[in-house]
Amino acid sequence: MNYYSDAITNLIEEFSRLPGIGAKSAQKLAFHVINMPDDQVEKLAETILTTKKKIHYCKECCTLTDQEICPICASSKRDHSVIMVVENTRDLAAYEKTGKFEGVYHVLHGAISPMIGIGPNDIRLKELITRLQGDVKEIILATNSSLEGETTAMYISKLVKPTGIKITKIASGVPVGGDLEYIDEVTLLRALEGRTEM
Repeated sequence: MNYYSDAITNLIEEFSRLPGIGAKSAQKLAFHVINMPDDQVEKLAETILTTKKKIHYCKECCTLTDQEICPICASSKRDHSVIMVVENTRDLAAYEKTGKFEGVYHVLHGAISPMIGIGPNDIRLKELITRLQGDVKEIILATNSSLEGETTAMYISKLVKPTGIKITKIASGVPVGGDLEYIDEVTLLRALEGRTEM
């Protein structure tokens, strides 16, 4: 039985489709939006649409950006010979919060997971291999400590080793099964500093 009108029910359902939003949170968000002034709702909707239309992949590292090349790749202060490979843009942001990594990134937008049909061609590996043609001294594998993350790291390691480029993996200060985006900056920094060669 519906307690609300169709319009409210539809809004709640749309919010509940978002990751991490359960039924109660979706209901709370829906009523919050309904009670917001019209100009704020219009600004929110406009911002969502504008962002969705403007965001694309950085031509170098594949992170999400509204520019051709993201600010990290465009910076001359970064060490472009050291590339940290992460699964998603949120992981990149987690490492940037430490303020200690001075290299650049490569965002895969996923991890190899044969169980759900995600293979090497479904993530941004070709772009990484293309980047290795430049002056790259080290690849740091900072994939999540999950089965998929470890599988992806091993696959990349096998691809990179024949090139002679140094390949390291972040230390295990990151708990197994943990997502980088939820780990504090000190733990991430220790994992980066304690990385091991593969």
